[in-house]
Amino acid sequence: MSEFLPGYVLERGSGSGRDRDRLLTFMQNTYTELFPGRNFPQLESAIARFFSAETPLQWVQCSNRSGWNPIAGLWLGSAIEQGTGERQTHILLLYVMPEHRRKGIGAALVRYAETWAKMRGDRQIGLQVFETNLPALSLYQALGYGTQSRWMTKSID
Repeated sequence: MSEFLPGYVLERGSGSGRDRDRLLTFMQNTYTELFPGRNFPQLESAIARFFSAETPLQWVQCSNRSGWNPIAGLWLGSAIEQGTGERQTHILLLYVMPEHRRKGIGAALVRYAETWAKMRGDRQIGLQVFETNLPALSLYQALGYGTQSRWMTKSID
C-alpha cells in the first residue's frame, strides 16, 4: 500500500471473497442511495459474471486505521467503442462512502483509472452515470468527461 492522498492509502483487490462481498456492499449502497426502498438482487449475478483478474478492483482505506476497512472502491473493466471498434477502459463502479466525499477521493480514483487505461494502451475511457446523480455528473464533467450517447427508456407497464 502507498499513500494515495493525504490520510488515505490505495490497495489493489486480490479477488478474494471479502473483495466480492465489499464490492457487492458498495454496489448496493450506490443503488440504494439513488433508488431508496428498492432491492437489487441482480447485483450479485453481475459480480459473478464480470468480476475477474481482467476487471481489477482498487480500494481506498484511511491510513490511520488498522485492519481492512475500505471507504472507497474503483472497479475497472473493458468495453468496445462502437464507433471505432477499439477497446476502451470502462469504469464499472466508483463509490466513496458519504462521510469521505468531497475530499478529492473520487477525482483521484478517476485519474488512477485514466492512468491505468493509458498504461494498457487504451485511448479512451468511459462510464455510465444516472442523470439524477448530480454530484457524480459534476465530478465527471469537471474532469473533462462528456456525453457521447444517451440511453433512453420508457415504462410500458
